[in-house]
Amino acid sequence: MKSDAISYAPRGLSREEAARYIGVGSTLFDEMVADGRMPQPKRINSRAVWDRVALDIAFTSLPDKDTGLQELLERSKRDVEKR
Repeated sequence: MKSDAISYAPRGLSREEAARYIGVGSTLFDEMVADGRMPQPKRINSRAVWDRVALDIAFTSLPDKDTGLQELLERSKRDVEKR
């Protein structure tokens, strides 16, 4: 069998690999999947596999540190105005 000289990043990641890929622990990753900040896994037979490209898109959509605070304040203000 001929060896491939080009190294490929895996497209499908396990839960632990996906959490590590975005820089968080498995518990926080589970919370982020549950609340929609991270994508749901794909199913391959009985395995849950996260698409690396979908993780990249979701990670890019996360607010930046300073922006996140501003968005939280604006959301709180809208919630108060609704009451």
